[in-house]
Amino acid sequence: MSKPARQLRGTAARLGRLMPSQAANSAARTPFVLLVVTLLGGGLIVLLVLNSALNAGSFKLSEYRRQTTERTDEQQALQRDVDDLSAPDALSRRAADLGMIPGGSPVFLGPDGTVKGALATAGDPSPAEAAEPAPLPVAQNPDSARPKHHTPAPRTRQPAKTSPTTAPGR
Repeated sequence: MSKPARQLRGTAARLGRLMPSQAANSAARTPFVLLVVTLLGGGLIVLLVLNSALNAGSFKLSEYRRQTTERTDEQQALQRDVDDLSAPDALSRRAADLGMIPGGSPVFLGPDGTVKGALATAGDPSPAEAAEPAPLPVAQNPDSARPKHHTPAPRTRQPAKTSPTTAPGR
C-alpha cells in the first residue's frame, strides 16, 4: 500500500506554500508560450512582406536608373546635334543653301534720326566678299545639276532716305 503523503513542517512548509503546484504552473505557462510564438511568427511574416516590398522597390529603382541613363545619353546626343547645327560655319552653309547672302556691316539710327554707319544694300558685296568664289564642280548627272529649289536673284534696293524727325511736343 501506499504511504500517506508526509506533511512538511517548519521552513519546508513555508517554502512549499510559496511555490505553486506543478499542475498550476504548466497551465499558466501555456498562454504565455502561445503569445510568444504568435508574436515571433507574426514578426517573421511582417519581415517577409517588408523584404518583398523593398525588393520590388529595388527593381523599380534599377529600372528608373537605366531609363535615366538612356534619357541622359539621348539628351546629350541631341545637344551635340544642336551644337553642330548652330556652329557659325554650319549656319553660313545652310544660309547659302537657302540663297541668303551676308548682310554687311550694321547701320544704326541715332536718337535724332540720323544714320550712323555705311549704308549698303544686302546685295552689295563687302570688300572681303568681292573676291570671286570658286566655281562649283560640274555634276555628271544632268538631273543633279538642276537646283532642287528655286532661288530668286537678289534685287538691288536703293537705300531709303532718312530725315531727322522731331518728337511730338518739342
